[in-house]
Amino acid sequence: MGPKVISLIVNGRLHHVALAPNVTLLEALRELGYMDVKNGCEKGDCGACAVLLNGLAVNSCLALAWQADGAEIITCAGLGTTEHPHPLQTAFADLGAIQCGYCTPGMIIAAKALLDHNPQPTEEEIREAISGNLCRCTGYGQIVDAVTAAAQMLRHAEGRAPG
Repeated sequence: MGPKVISLIVNGRLHHVALAPNVTLLEALRELGYMDVKNGCEKGDCGACAVLLNGLAVNSCLALAWQADGAEIITCAGLGTTEHPHPLQTAFADLGAIQCGYCTPGMIIAAKALLDHNPQPTEEEIREAISGNLCRCTGYGQIVDAVTAAAQMLRHAEGRAPG
């Protein structure tokens, strides 16, 4: 079977690409220049390649690109800008949850999916949400602290009472 043209909407930008049916979403995104989607294990163990696919965190190494045809894909870079970072990006930087940085995009995506579903997670819920993402540098404490701080920032920005 030859290449098929599909449409990928990445960080609000539409791409039409011709891809072989066995190309993973990870491969397609990196070919399109989205280098914040990291190529880690290529078997779904590390979470470095996580993206939001129609709002759900998925390991892009486990999804075929054609499965995302027409879907909305958000990478970590699509959450904010240098001038206006997402609260998760700010909290990760401010609280030392970024060390080597390799796991950071996937961690932030996992955290974003959690906070979209549960704006006031417990530490246990945060640890469960990021459990599919491996980090060899931080020991996870700073990451949990960053997600907690970002949740608080988001609640404050939305006018919710602090918890």
